Amino acid sequence: MENNETFEYAIRKDVRNNPIVREVDEHRQRELWQSAGVFVVLVVALLYSAWQHFELIRHGYGVEQMQRERAVEAEVNRHLRLEIETLRAPQRIEKLAERELGMVPPRPEDAWVLERVAPSDPPSSSVVAVR
Repeated sequence: MENNETFEYAIRKDVRNNPIVREVDEHRQRELWQSAGVFVVLVVALLYSAWQHFELIRHGYGVEQMQRERAVEAEVNRHLRLEIETLRAPQRIEKLAERELGMVPPRPEDAWVLERVAPSDPPSSSVVAVR
C-alpha cells in the first residue's frame, strides 16, 4: 500500500508556474515606435521614388510609340499629297476628258481671244445729286 500512496502524492503534487509579469519599459517602447516610424517613412519614400521612376520609364515608352506613329502618319501624309498632286496633273485630266468624256482639244478657230480693256479714268469733276 505504500507504493500506492507515493504514486498518488506524485500526481497530486501542486506545482505553481506563475507567469512572470515584466514591466513595460517606456524608453524601449518609444525607441521601437520611433524605429518603426522611420522604417515606414523610408519605405514610403522608396515606394514613391520607384513609382516616379517607373512612371518616367512608362512615359518614355509612350513618347517613343507616339514618335513611331507620327513617322508612319507623316509617311502616309506624304503618299496622300503625292497622290493628290498626281490626280490634279493637267495631263491626266486631259487624258480622262478625252477618253471617258469624249472631249476634244479646241481648234484654233474655236478659241476667242479677248483683249482687256483698261478702265477709263473717272471725270475730274463729278456731279452728285443732292436732295
